[in-house]
Amino acid sequence: MSAKVSVSASARLHLGFLDMSGGLGRKFGGLGLALDAPVTRLTLTQAEANQVEGPESARAQRLLETTQAVLAPTARHRLIIHEAIPAHSGFGSGTQLALAVASAVRRLEDLPDDPAADAAMLSRGARSGLGAGLFAQGGLVVDGGRGPDTLTPPVIARAEFPENWRVLLVSDPAASGLHGAGEKEAFATLPPLEAAASGELCRRVLMQALPALAERNLEAFGEAVTRIQEIVGDYFAPEQGGHRYTSANVEALMARLRSEGATGTGQTSWGPTGFAFVDSAATAKRIVARVESEARTLGLSLSVHKGCNRGATIDAVYARIA
Repeated sequence: MSAKVSVSASARLHLGFLDMSGGLGRKFGGLGLALDAPVTRLTLTQAEANQVEGPESARAQRLLETTQAVLAPTARHRLIIHEAIPAHSGFGSGTQLALAVASAVRRLEDLPDDPAADAAMLSRGARSGLGAGLFAQGGLVVDGGRGPDTLTPPVIARAEFPENWRVLLVSDPAASGLHGAGEKEAFATLPPLEAAASGELCRRVLMQALPALAERNLEAFGEAVTRIQEIVGDYFAPEQGGHRYTSANVEALMARLRSEGATGTGQTSWGPTGFAFVDSAATAKRIVARVESEARTLGLSLSVHKGCNRGATIDAVYARIA
């Protein structure tokens, strides 16, 4: 049995839903990408009584107790959160924390890994299987949406994200994306997406975004993501003050990034984080140099990232037997 387990899970971008009407028996579906940062890092050891320390400790305490009740009812643990993905920023922080905690308990207690089951157990993935899929596999994934008997929406496609491409992230610390009860109310209020719009979303993913990744064609990939974001952004606009973006300042800087040559601009989940893609680290550096002053004036953070083509890392250290 392992004496200590360390888990590191990456943030994800939600690039868009596919079908908000469920006319074919499955609802939602989506396209998502794992990033190299920010990350959630934690360690778990056995203990006489539960102890939870670090950022997001209250949430982690609840996740740990739920996981223990289902997977290891008699066990108690010390959980240290060393670093946490920012909450309510569009990075899937809640799902990554939940899966990191559950996977740590599984590994420490010699149980098989099962992110999809853990997502269902911890009430994650109600609308998206991207978090569980990216936790397990990394890269860029497509989930197949929720059917009448679905526990966690399945991953139906995965692609490697090009190593040389870069992702520009723009975040507004003064804004926060919808979450919790507000998010549930928004989904309950919005009407079904028209079938023609869902048809275009699916076509853009299958016949443009995924082939473009396979051929390392940034122009076509960016065109696909931009159009997906336009459709999804217009659909969610009534719950975002009539705009495609939660933050007007992020929206303004996205337009500036496009004018400098970035492509595939959009907002991850409910924001307030926006994203854009470029073909290299050199291009990213050039664009950042040209817009960073404007970003500071708008009170925005601007950073450069790579995709992450692996799932979460789960490392166990085993105690020696005397």
